[in-house]
Amino acid sequence: MFLGYNIYMKSDVLIIGAGPAGLTAGIFTCRAGLSSICIEKLAVGGQASLSYEIANYPGFEAISGFDLTDKIFKQAEKNGLKMVWGTVKSLEKSKSGFVVKTADDTFTAKKVIIATGCKTRKLGLKDEERLTGKGISYCASCDGGFFKDKIVAVVGGGNTAVGDVEYLSRIAKKIYLINRSQTFRAGEFAIKKIKKLKNLEILTNAQVKQLHGSDKLKAITVDVGGEKKKIDVDGLFIAIGQEPDISFIKFDIDTNPAGYIIVDDNMRTSVKNLYACGDIISKEFRQIVVACADGAKAGNSCIGDN
Repeated sequence: MFLGYNIYMKSDVLIIGAGPAGLTAGIFTCRAGLSSICIEKLAVGGQASLSYEIANYPGFEAISGFDLTDKIFKQAEKNGLKMVWGTVKSLEKSKSGFVVKTADDTFTAKKVIIATGCKTRKLGLKDEERLTGKGISYCASCDGGFFKDKIVAVVGGGNTAVGDVEYLSRIAKKIYLINRSQTFRAGEFAIKKIKKLKNLEILTNAQVKQLHGSDKLKAITVDVGGEKKKIDVDGLFIAIGQEPDISFIKFDIDTNPAGYIIVDDNMRTSVKNLYACGDIISKEFRQIVVACADGAKAGNSCIGDN
């Protein structure tokens, strides 16, 4: 159910973000009889909906990200979760709970679940969005299996990029690691380890400048030390970091040095009746199935806490 605009809404629980974590939280809160509203700024499913195919979610041998998140959404909606489109501008405390404002609407709720995920840093190239899910990926562990015996490139110089290279080395025929500087941010031990890979070619002082392909990615143009090279690739994995965005929270909340929200085992934040789940929280594994588990915990905490 989608609600209209220019309205003032009150609920037991307000969920910010309709990715797998937020939707799962809504399933649990609604099933417990708590009135629940979910605000989403872009599309139901979040970044998970962009995956061309998901093969590591229990119960599905293979399913597209769109189809999986659509199923989760329909289940949440069937249980009574109400949806509103909008970008949250502020989250503030009130005497009875919290006040959330978008450009058009004002919401009050006793409890709030933050499930906004985080923004993946992008290269900012023309056609990058169009080719996302069609050769371009931001998650090697999610999509690497679709590039068996193919040629791929990884962009980045940190631990995530190096980990992606190691993971993909067991799948792809050849890998290019493209790092914009001469040195790597990743640990020395990890760098030494990947340098032993026979199917890896490392390009330093290098930047991807252009993407090629109509229906899917076919090649990339890379500037290597001032010289441009066109490289045929089937896949491009962008691993230049993620950015948590909690600037809409107008009070203090505990975060780690990178800005991710710190929660306990049951998704409680440092603020009473405020919960967080999914990729916005400080954790090691960022998978759809883990996000759903986070959402279930957050929903159950909402149900049980006074």
